[in-house]
Amino acid sequence: MGKPLMIQVDDEQKIEKLKEKLHAKTKIEVVRAGLRLLERELDRIEKAERWKMAAAHVAASSKEINQEFQKYSRLKRT
Repeated sequence: MGKPLMIQVDDEQKIEKLKEKLHAKTKIEVVRAGLRLLERELDRIEKAERWKMAAAHVAASSKEINQEFQKYSRLKRT
């Protein structure tokens, strides 16, 4: 069985408005939709953090490799 939640009056009104706009049958559908959105946003933020960490890890070797390729650049030989 589920656990009851204490919802403030303001939150109750927001849920009711969203319920109408989303054509949701129940309040819990609105809450679950909100939770899904929060999870997606958190996943996006965590993925961006992982990309930053990966970029930081390879930055030095990437710079070194780019400098190595610059020696053989056709653009600089003209």
